[in-house]
Amino acid sequence: MDPRPRWHAETVEPETEVAVAEEVETRLDTPWRVILFNDDVHTFDEVVYQLIKAIRCTVEKAERLTWEAHSKGRACVYESDFADCFRVQTILQEIDLVTELEG
Repeated sequence: MDPRPRWHAETVEPETEVAVAEEVETRLDTPWRVILFNDDVHTFDEVVYQLIKAIRCTVEKAERLTWEAHSKGRACVYESDFADCFRVQTILQEIDLVTELEG
């Protein structure tokens, strides 16, 4: 019986090539966008109200953005720096709206 532990260097499998993902630089100072996706859960009025709360816009603009998300499947509802977009996204997610930050 061999007294060496199984992990001893002589018993390790030969090196295996590992694909390394290319690092993508994330810049917080570039324009960021909040994307709102259509869903079948929320009413039109719920989305309009939450948009007004999040981006402090008029009812007309909130209705237009909601209609765009509904008809096209997604809408860019806000564009600014990362911190502002993150704040807007957080407010929209209060009622579980589906959003994404693009930057």
